[in-house]
Amino acid sequence: MTRGFGILGVLCLALLLSGCGRGDGLPWEEDFSAPGAWKLESDAAARVTMEGGVLRIAIAAPNQLAWASAGKDLRDFRLTVEASQVAGPDDNEYGVLVRMQDPRNFYAFSVSGDGYFLVSRFVDGVRQPLGADWSPSDAVHPGTGTNVLEVVVQGNRLTFIVNDRQLAQVEDDRFVHGDVGLYAGSFYEGGVEVHFDNLRVTAP
Repeated sequence: MTRGFGILGVLCLALLLSGCGRGDGLPWEEDFSAPGAWKLESDAAARVTMEGGVLRIAIAAPNQLAWASAGKDLRDFRLTVEASQVAGPDDNEYGVLVRMQDPRNFYAFSVSGDGYFLVSRFVDGVRQPLGADWSPSDAVHPGTGTNVLEVVVQGNRLTFIVNDRQLAQVEDDRFVHGDVGLYAGSFYEGGVEVHFDNLRVTAP
């Protein structure tokens, strides 16, 4: 499967991170009934909203990423969230962003509607896979199936779990703390829509 990387970081919606002090209280749960401190922005290419008790990310154009950031500054934690593709081509991506320094520097933990996954790092808007490139896994529910995404971040070790199955674990010390976000992206076609619900963040 061919995936494009070069322009994704540049074409991100600039959902600016708010400056928050470290040590935000855990556990933290979010049912997306109200925006709270989340940063939500929309334009002609993508809409990021909270509607009907979910975080909704709808991508209208090809080759786009869009996300919502939580306005937190966290170091070590375990995050779980339910993610469901509800529309669009299965050749897409969606998932969790952690240790976000700004809209161009963070770790991304990604799945796709056609059953692939990827662990990567964005540095100055350039995506760098950590380990293998996009890889298939039958742990990822394809199409409109709901995937429970889980990320454990502790020190320089980052673990990526989908539907209770560990798919990857990497060690990297580029970013040691930062915000968290939920995102979706398109490749060659727009029309991608992903809903997120029942976010929970606890100590690792």
